[in-house]
Amino acid sequence: MARIASTRLSRLLTGWSSEGPGPLPRRLADALRELAERGDVAGGSVLPSQRELALVLGVSRSTVTAAYGLLESEGWVESVRGSGSRLRGSGALDRYVAEGRLVSFNARSGGSGTADLSSGALPGLGAVAEAVGALTHGDLGDLLGDDGYHPYGIAALREGIAAYYRAAGVATEAEQILVTSGSQQAVWLVAQALVEPGDTVVVENPTYRGALEALRARGARVVPVGGDGADGAGAGPAELRRLCAHARPRLVYLQPTVHNPTGRTLDGAARREWRRVLADRELFAVEDTACAELALGDGEGDDATAPVPLVAGLPMASTVTVGTLSKLFWGGLRVGWVRSSPQVVARLAKIKTSVDLSCSVVDQLVAVRLLDRLPEARVRRRAGLRRQRDAAEALVRGAAPHWEWTRPAGGPALWVRIPGADTEALAQLARRHGVSVVPGAAFSPVDGFRDRLRLPYAHGTEALAAALPTLLECADRAAG
Repeated sequence: MARIASTRLSRLLTGWSSEGPGPLPRRLADALRELAERGDVAGGSVLPSQRELALVLGVSRSTVTAAYGLLESEGWVESVRGSGSRLRGSGALDRYVAEGRLVSFNARSGGSGTADLSSGALPGLGAVAEAVGALTHGDLGDLLGDDGYHPYGIAALREGIAAYYRAAGVATEAEQILVTSGSQQAVWLVAQALVEPGDTVVVENPTYRGALEALRARGARVVPVGGDGADGAGAGPAELRRLCAHARPRLVYLQPTVHNPTGRTLDGAARREWRRVLADRELFAVEDTACAELALGDGEGDDATAPVPLVAGLPMASTVTVGTLSKLFWGGLRVGWVRSSPQVVARLAKIKTSVDLSCSVVDQLVAVRLLDRLPEARVRRRAGLRRQRDAAEALVRGAAPHWEWTRPAGGPALWVRIPGADTEALAQLARRHGVSVVPGAAFSPVDGFRDRLRLPYAHGTEALAAALPTLLECADRAAG
């Protein structure tokens, strides 16, 4: 019988402690029953021990004991001697379920008592509204004469993205570009097209949550390398070499420029070492540059050009680069892309067509105009993020001088270490006090970094300032 990890179960249990009537054990029992009814937890799964679940949820063991007892009396839990408590299923399909990553998007209840630090998504730039307002009948032109379906993307945008790479010194043609609905769809398509169930996929540890979800949903065996510090990131290539001595990964997924969630960017030596091991072992590499345009740099001169992909010097047939305009300009602009060989692009396009036929032509026309405004958008976005990062660091340093982090080279958040605290329990406790945060283990394929917390500052520091007293109190309670 499969066991569900307490950390994964805690991330599926979103909102249970602050929603619904009745005492805490009743609410926990109802939340666990709903997971079974929806098929979010497969029927027959063995639940964590009462002590383990209590620790990760930040409640007393008696609360979990009572909740399990209620479920057993109602026929939803069966005690198996020597194996623990088994959750009965509802007959729903056995499938992989995301671990609450989008809860901040689909369950925003708002309210003056809620501080939402669960998302690092940025507010939109005014350039988006200006580009939309500037569209004319002439922009649509001949496009209105066909059916509006462009599986690979409209020609003007594919050429514009290719030119974006050429301007950075990377030879690229339009046929190497597939337009997607944001970078998340691009990562999902890569998982669907290039990974088979049981394949080994190497990722950095930690890494982007959306990539972990896409790979796990595909049935991949996800293997981590490296760590979240400068030394850990540099250790990744050596660990990959050792892994390749025993098993050949199907692909390697990397974020060398503005890594999510740490915000770090690899230096030249680390990039060369990654490129060397990928070439020596002839490995397929997927480089996700979704956050690369959010590199902060040190000021003037850093905003002039697009970031150069690490995989640019590797054979096109064995590389994929994922990019997007959604991070820099606005999440509501669902325009991303894949850069690869025409053969890989065709394979991805075939799968994409079966899902959504093609991306919105109007969004793509807006994106064409926004590509021309990249330099000014970089200057504005990066200047704002620098100010917000500096303010967030000063705020956290003043309120929690014992918390630790490495200054991010880019991105919208601090990756904070809270010594002695279990941030899974901290997140559960904080949610019961109106603060939503994401614990470090959510970004790890092996549930690591349980002393880390991602603290976004992209919307300014007001929400962070309001949340810090609660987070500090919950960190004390979650210590040990």
